Amino acid sequence: MGSLPHTAAEAQQLDLEDSSRTERVQWLINSPEPPSLWQELVGTVKGSLLTPGKKNSSSNAKGKHAMSFLRGLFPILSWGRNYKASFFKHYLMAGLTLASLSIPQSIGYANLAKLDPQYGLYTSVVPPLIYAVMGSSREIAIGPVAVVSMLLSSMIPGLVDPAIDPIGYTSLVFTVTFFAGTFQAIFGLFRLGFLVDFLSHAAVVGFMAGAAIVIGLQQLKGLFGLSHFTTKTDVVSVLTSVSKSVKHEWYPLNFVLGLSFLVFLLVARFIVRKKKQKALLVPSNSSSIVSHIITLIVYLTRADNHGVKIVKHLKGGLNPSSVHRLQFNGTHVAEAAKIGLISAIVALTEAIAVGRSFASINGYHLDGNKEMLAMGFMNLAGSLTSCYVATGSFSRTAVNFSAGCKTVVSNIVMAITVILALELFTRLLYYTPVAILASIIMSALPGLIDINEAYPCLGAFIGVLFKSVEIGLLVA
Repeated sequence: MGSLPHTAAEAQQLDLEDSSRTERVQWLINSPEPPSLWQELVGTVKGSLLTPGKKNSSSNAKGKHAMSFLRGLFPILSWGRNYKASFFKHYLMAGLTLASLSIPQSIGYANLAKLDPQYGLYTSVVPPLIYAVMGSSREIAIGPVAVVSMLLSSMIPGLVDPAIDPIGYTSLVFTVTFFAGTFQAIFGLFRLGFLVDFLSHAAVVGFMAGAAIVIGLQQLKGLFGLSHFTTKTDVVSVLTSVSKSVKHEWYPLNFVLGLSFLVFLLVARFIVRKKKQKALLVPSNSSSIVSHIITLIVYLTRADNHGVKIVKHLKGGLNPSSVHRLQFNGTHVAEAAKIGLISAIVALTEAIAVGRSFASINGYHLDGNKEMLAMGFMNLAGSLTSCYVATGSFSRTAVNFSAGCKTVVSNIVMAITVILALELFTRLLYYTPVAILASIIMSALPGLIDINEAYPCLGAFIGVLFKSVEIGLLVA
């Protein structure tokens, strides 16, 4: 029996299948070129920065598209439209309070990083200004922090000894900062926020707790007024160095001054927490006021002639350019890039954790990828202007939040205040007692130790405490 003729519908279906098959063959033969690396990068950047919404087909679509891109890159263009001059008096007080706490802390953290004190102040100028334009957190306070300072001072001296070659050491710090900013910007552009989440909460807690103890032990040099101290960070080396140095370099006035101020800081903080007051502003204001009063007394009495160790080498003026000091052709470029990567991740982990904590309190979402981009650009700019790795500080952010600041204007006020200090008050800051700086750093350490979560993080904790920062991070 012969086959039945096809109906009209079947014939049309066969024609469509033949046409589709022909199109696929032609597509395989003349396949389109894959998007270039530049096209992929532009697409990724647009996806990271543009605010999602419906496509606009009107004639001004390109203008709105460009404006959306700029607002994504510079959040200040969004919230700045609703900013009122009446808000400024509140933000002015918050910024001044922030600066009064930031100035002694920045000097102390620069000392912890084995840098001259002015570099800590420089780091409280340029990065906060860049973040104020690009950052999306409303409360975070930008500047040098203890953990990153200790990280740099534990890893870079293995390449260049700051006691032998301070200029080479400082240049390498700027190079590490450049790499840190580069990695942070790349993380943000390519939406690699999961790299920060890769460090579990327990690992971070363990690392921070171990780092807190190591940082505290490092401050014994300033507390006792010692001149000779080990460059190692493990607990055994530090305690051995202290026991040997104290016999020959004992300055009781430094110890009494530093210990008294430390007790004052801890008692003030305990009283505020006990009374459950809203403002952490009280201990912060009191600590900065008392530290400035002590510095003034040391200046007037010339106590440095009686054994009190002071900051001394503090260069005034605005941030000088450090472009010419970046080292990309030396023997330590690979190591600088590695340290930069570690610093980038640790700094981002702390900043995003702080930013998200306060964002949740105020009921808004913090975009981790945009934060990475802002952190990256501020550290890139910082590396070119004599700054080292900056990030969000928990203690200063808490002060900023308690002062009622709801935008990053306080960072701008703080940066301007630090500029004025560099221009006008370096003579007074020159006489800041080292023991006071040690006490300020030590008073911030208890908040980094979480006893309740100690057991899951013992590996990272022991690695940092008894070996090195790198080992602790590797274990984490």
